[in-house]
Amino acid sequence: MALFTEKEQEKSCTVLGENTFFQGVLKFSDELEIAGKFEGVINATGALHIRKTSVCQVDYIQAASIVVDGSVTGNLRAGDKIELRPGSAVHGDLSASSLKMADDVSFEGKVAMLKGKNDTDIFLTRPDVLKNHLRNED
Repeated sequence: MALFTEKEQEKSCTVLGENTFFQGVLKFSDELEIAGKFEGVINATGALHIRKTSVCQVDYIQAASIVVDGSVTGNLRAGDKIELRPGSAVHGDLSASSLKMADDVSFEGKVAMLKGKNDTDIFLTRPDVLKNHLRNED
């Protein structure tokens, strides 16, 4: 019996453990979980998870999606979503297409909502263009 589906096996996730301290620039395209301490810059096209035990001091984080359970000081930008889970702390500005913030989050900063590349303003778009756009999304 297989433990992972074929899709799950294709996904690669790197974990920086609780006892790890990393300083510098991180670049990755799959998934990264940080459980320890990080200082520097993260410039990625993959997904990032900052665990509850993590403390990050960054100039900025750029990733496809960012989930924060731990503590981050610095600016976060996600092409897709940023999720701040209960007990997390973020001191910096957030930019994302989607933002989910739970209760019991410590947040200090500004939020900028990014318009997705497939977003259409239905009030400014001609009806024939809107119909065509909706047909192409299926």
